[in-house]
Amino acid sequence: MATSLFSNPSSTFFKRPLLTAMITALVTSISVAGCSSPESSDAETTDTTTENQTADIITLDTVRGDVDLAVNPSPVVVYDMTLMQDLAALDVAIDGAPTTTESLDNLHSKNQPEPTVVGTVFEPDLEALNAMQPQAILVGSRMAEKYDELSNIAPTLDMSIDTANIYESSKQRLADLGALFGKSEQAAKLQQDIDGLIEETKAVTKDSGKGLVVMVNGNKMSTYGAESRYGFIHNVVDIPIADDQIKDGRHGQPISFEYLQKVNPDWLFVVDRSAAIGADSVGAKAVLDNPLVAQTTAWKKDQVVYLSPDSYLAFGGYYQWIQDLTTIRDAFTNAK
Repeated sequence: MATSLFSNPSSTFFKRPLLTAMITALVTSISVAGCSSPESSDAETTDTTTENQTADIITLDTVRGDVDLAVNPSPVVVYDMTLMQDLAALDVAIDGAPTTTESLDNLHSKNQPEPTVVGTVFEPDLEALNAMQPQAILVGSRMAEKYDELSNIAPTLDMSIDTANIYESSKQRLADLGALFGKSEQAAKLQQDIDGLIEETKAVTKDSGKGLVVMVNGNKMSTYGAESRYGFIHNVVDIPIADDQIKDGRHGQPISFEYLQKVNPDWLFVVDRSAAIGADSVGAKAVLDNPLVAQTTAWKKDQVVYLSPDSYLAFGGYYQWIQDLTTIRDAFTNAK
């Protein structure tokens, strides 16, 4: 049974000196703490204030207007494959990403952990997002329509590429990502890679004939104009377009084999959509192996260039630029 300090009244007199000493020590301790706590508190406040004052905030010009955001937001969620490519090239790890059926192998930095799945490129998983509590959500064209919904969860940046001005738009996006994650110098070096390849490609495409971009989707075909996502072929590497009357649209202008024969391009640039998305369908090469297409200069001279899956899924991304510019440069260099 525990004994209280005052449990035996007859011993109170003998306990008082000890009690007095204990109280005196306690009061002294409180006094010392009281004297030192303002200094300690001020120091902590100063440190916190300094940290807040030195936090880097940048303003990014997005499709939806200016957005102020702290540098290096974390966790960060990215719903766009073009942005994922650029971040992978910058060696920036992302915490949340959509699940994809496509087979691109350049969407994550080499050493980053597998990101948490937060939906698809078309539909966010709001429960997963709320559990993650991201500091920033980056979206592109496919997820842009969910902007308002995502903005209720975290600061959301619509960084969609302007397909009518894909070079300048993608250049700005790469620079923006570099600034946002404190890697501006690396972003500038990546842009130099792209610009160097553009100059090399232009040097061999000059006066080498007209070209036409064709997307093959199963047994269907469409063509794209100079202001489409594939317009870089005409307005960046300066390959004249074989038909300047193409009606631009998100899915291009539907065409036939007869159209290809009539337009007769010197060069065909082919996007195999089915292959890009992993669909079990007839490949572009088999579809184009047609008697009418065989009459075109492009087919006769073996001047058919197959663009990367990235050109469909991650157009304007760093690796898309590098792959397709290299392919085009080499094709024109080796032309007979």
